[in-house]
Amino acid sequence: MNSNTFRMPAAVLLATGTVALLTAPPASATGGTPAGGEGRSGAVVLRTGLDVGLLNKTVHIPMKATLNEVSAPATAEKTALTVTLDGVEGNQPVSVLRADVATSKATADKTGAEAEANLAKARVHVPGLPLLSLIEVEKVTSKAVCEVGKKPVASANVLGTVTALGKKVTLSAGGPTKVEVPGVGTVSLELSGTQTTSTTAAAAALRLKVAVNPLNLNVAQVDGEIVLAEAHCESPPGPAPTAKAPEQPDIKAQTGTGTGTTAGTTAGATAGPGTGSGTTANLAETGGGSLTPFITGGALTLLALGGGALFLTRRGKAQ
Repeated sequence: MNSNTFRMPAAVLLATGTVALLTAPPASATGGTPAGGEGRSGAVVLRTGLDVGLLNKTVHIPMKATLNEVSAPATAEKTALTVTLDGVEGNQPVSVLRADVATSKATADKTGAEAEANLAKARVHVPGLPLLSLIEVEKVTSKAVCEVGKKPVASANVLGTVTALGKKVTLSAGGPTKVEVPGVGTVSLELSGTQTTSTTAAAAALRLKVAVNPLNLNVAQVDGEIVLAEAHCESPPGPAPTAKAPEQPDIKAQTGTGTGTTAGTTAGATAGPGTGSGTTANLAETGGGSLTPFITGGALTLLALGGGALFLTRRGKAQ
């Protein structure tokens, strides 16, 4: 069985006195655009943020640890987590988690990002209570999927029986379930649920608020939070819009009807050399054609003949 071992010395904390409680960051989904053109994702099977108070010393030791925490692209399948704390349980490793299955996986590329965490047959312990499980679960899972062009999706499930401090409990989506054992302490269990935005998704299967006072193995008090099966993702940026050439105006050639302004414009445009400007060509179309000199000459001839006949007629009468 694989294991992770963390050693956290307490000596460096003596000068500062009590250490503030280190709470585990909750699963959350926040807006933003990942850099590099790819999505982001991550998962963790178990996250602890506990404050351990020692019985024979006025000192508090933070126990902040994770099991199978990955960032895309990565996978992890370790099934045990132990933490060694100075002055606790004879400086022996504290078995925080034992599970038959403890896997986390995260993937990401330019088309999407996905993460999931799974725990099965898992037992969680805290310092000072080596024989009594803080919680036992049959199976917990969480999953987050972020694809380009689609709404992100997150899901979290707690399946089978759940036992806290040796008591079987029924979890409710309406609020936390509190378990209290006299002389040991209390555990508040809450179905953590999911959260999504337009580009992100996050899920955590189970969240525990811990407050126990075992008074055993030099441990006076343990306070803090434990999160089981957490996953989150962020969509990659969508494809950049392609540069579109500016549309050319749809220009159609005008066709003349032979009348009105269009006819005049056409005549002016097609007038050949010697016809003058467009205005002259237009006047020719309205009565100044090539037959005009002949018509004018004929009229003058008729006028002269008529004048001569009138003169002869008047002279004849005078005689």
